[in-house]
Amino acid sequence: MKITVDIDCTPDEARHFLGLPDVKPMQDAMMQEIQERMRANLQAMDPETMLKTWLPAGIQGMEQMQKMFWSQMASALGQEGRK
Repeated sequence: MKITVDIDCTPDEARHFLGLPDVKPMQDAMMQEIQERMRANLQAMDPETMLKTWLPAGIQGMEQMQKMFWSQMASALGQEGRK
């Protein structure tokens, strides 16, 4: 036997019925705080400083990936030459 129950209610009604707390005010306050901190940090940094902060890790990662690729290619070619 299969029973299906459809409940038509809003999320607020379901939360109230289940006795769950309304966390929207806390989420709004946290998002406001995060936005203010991000805005303050972005205003403190000029574009050149931001690029210097972000790019070296990306460039270094690309260099490491390129070295790994070439070492794999060299080892594969070395194994083929031995056959």
